Order: sequence, then structure tokens, then C-alpha cells
Amino acid sequence: MQIRHVEQEDRTFWFSLDRHLSEEEFERKVRDKMGYVLLEEGIPVGLLRYNLFWDNTPFCTLLFVDFAHHGKGYGKALMTFWENEMKNAGHGMAMTSTQVDEDAQHFYRKLGYKDAGGFVVNIPGYEQPMEMMMVKELGRTSL
Repeated sequence: MQIRHVEQEDRTFWFSLDRHLSEEEFERKVRDKMGYVLLEEGIPVGLLRYNLFWDNTPFCTLLFVDFAHHGKGYGKALMTFWENEMKNAGHGMAMTSTQVDEDAQHFYRKLGYKDAGGFVVNIPGYEQPMEMMMVKELGRTSL
């Protein structure tokens, strides 16, 4: 298993799993190194992308492992890799979110994330179940 920053050559794979990101945002993820690809024997099988919430707090906006590769610890590996990179960059906290009707909340809790509230989007055309915010302390930093 290998984890590295997303590169231009990952475009086809990336969009096979991530149908929410625009082409322009993909270019930003590559340029700003705000996305990761997990490879199994050189073949990409998972990805993680993030932004900065409040312009200063790492926020995982998508974690996805190809269904054929579930149960191998790849999701945990991606999150751990990202959290370590964020801690090494001086961040003391990380965030993520999931809808309350998704099982991902249990996965994130096992990794130490704690519930931190949520919000409901009920604007016509954008409705969805409640979005649950989750936070995790990465450790104290000196920055």
C-alpha cells in the first residue's frame, strides 16, 4: 500500500469515485496538494480530499475507497496519513462530516472523532438528511 498526493495522471480514477468535484476544483487539489490517492500494488483504489474550514482547520470533504477494496483498512490508513500530515503542518484539530443516515459516522468515531453538532439543508433542490459535523484533536502544536 502506498499513499501519495493526487496528480494529474489520477484524473480518470479520481472522477470514477468522486462525482461531486468539478474539473476546476480537481486542478486546485492537484496544485495545492489537498488530495491523496491510495494505491494497492500500484493501482489506485482510494482517495481523500480536504479543504480548510474557517481557512485554518483541515476538513476532510471526501474519503472514498473502491467497494471491491473495503475491509482492508484503507480508509483508516488514508485518514491516519492525512491526520499526521495535518499535525506535522501545525494543525491541532481536524474535522469531517457525514449525513446522519450514513454508516460513516461509526467509522469516524472509531478513529476518535467526536460529534460536534450538525445542520439541516431544506432549500428546495438541495434537501438532504442532517449533516453531522465531527472533530478530532490531533495534538497540541507550537504554531
